[in-house]
Amino acid sequence: MAAMVEVVLILFLVVVAPIWLVLHYRSRRGTAATGDLAGDGEVENLWQTARGMEERIRTLERILDADAPSWRGRR
Repeated sequence: MAAMVEVVLILFLVVVAPIWLVLHYRSRRGTAATGDLAGDGEVENLWQTARGMEERIRTLERILDADAPSWRGRR
């Protein structure tokens, strides 16, 4: 019985463990590469948001210029 456990353990350490480690670290490397792409999408999203906010600010400034022309001089 003990010999059978030793054989299974040796097979696991010689065959399964190295394959498992190689696949694990290969998938980690792939995840790291796609993580950069997710960051690029996030930057693009922030860029779009900033452009929208800039347009809103311009619109508000136009409205204020029409309603209260001296608003820029107040502080």
